[in-house]
This record gives sequence, structure tokens and C-alpha cells, in this order.
Amino acid sequence: MKKILAVAVLLLASQLQSQTFVKFNGATALLLVPNIGIETSIGEKTTFSADVMASFWESFDGKHPIKFVTFTPEIRYHFKEKYNGFYAGAHIGADRYQLQKWNYWDSNHYEDGFGYRIGATVGYNLKLNDKFVLDFFVGGGWHQGFYHGKYNDGTPGRYEKTVNWNKSGEWLPYRGGVMISYKL
Repeated sequence: MKKILAVAVLLLASQLQSQTFVKFNGATALLLVPNIGIETSIGEKTTFSADVMASFWESFDGKHPIKFVTFTPEIRYHFKEKYNGFYAGAHIGADRYQLQKWNYWDSNHYEDGFGYRIGATVGYNLKLNDKFVLDFFVGGGWHQGFYHGKYNDGTPGRYEKTVNWNKSGEWLPYRGGVMISYKL
């Protein structure tokens, strides 16, 4: 019985590995913001993808912080076949950030906090050969953030008067690029 179980696990593991891709985002790499991930088959036309993106920039201009890390697990449905053609995905992700909101760019305020995202991704996989796939994608959804509003000019304290966490919820586009995928 143990031998049968060992052979079954070995066959399953080799099957999963043969349909697993590691990937990195070429578009965000140009901005020196690494975005790496992994995608594996979980069904006839479905895959599971998980990626991490991080920005280590203190700022672009010395004034506006833009540090963040995001984690995004996603279930994808491929309309034609896995890793070839159009797909749609649904995800729930988490993030940690120190950045300036778009409507504060002309101020000395920034936000230091964390949040979660619930959204969708649409994309197209262009199969180059048996080992490489280009994954063109965009995504967005609802982001709920919990943060402390701080000053980026050295002023002590917080600019907002909330006792615990300030909250902000927006519908945003927050994913996109071209993942260069390599089959293991």
C-alpha cells in the first residue's frame, strides 16, 4: 500500500511540475519594481496564480514616498486552453505601503498603512514555444486601506486626527504588465 501511495504522489508531483510556470513582469521591471510569480494547473481550463510585487523606492523625486509590497493569489479561467489565449481571473490580495495618494501629490502628506484588494484580471497568453509564454494582463477592483496619515517633510505626528486607523476605499486599476513565463 505504501508503494502505491508513493508512486501516486510521485506521478501527481511530476504532472503538476510539468504544468507550472515561474514568471516575472517585464513592464514593471523597467521601473525597477520587481513583480514575480508562479502559476500552476488546477483543472482542465483553470490555473492558480500567485505573485508578489514590491517597490523599494523611498521616492522618485526625494519628496513623495512610493514603497509598497503586494501579494495577489488568483484563480484563472482560460477560455481556449491553459496558457494559450484569453483568460479571466478573480483574486483577493493584501498589501503594505508607504505612499502618497494621487490627490495629495501637491502636499507634504503621505499614508503609512496596509490594505486588501478584491478584484478581477483579464489577460491574453501568447505561447512562444513549449517553455515560454507571454502573459499580457490588466486588473483592478476594490481596495480597502487602513493607514496613518503622516508628513513627509519631517513634521512630527499625523496630519489626520483619527484615533486608530484612517480608512479609505476606492475602485482602482492596480495590476498590469507583461509577465514573461517559463515552464518548469
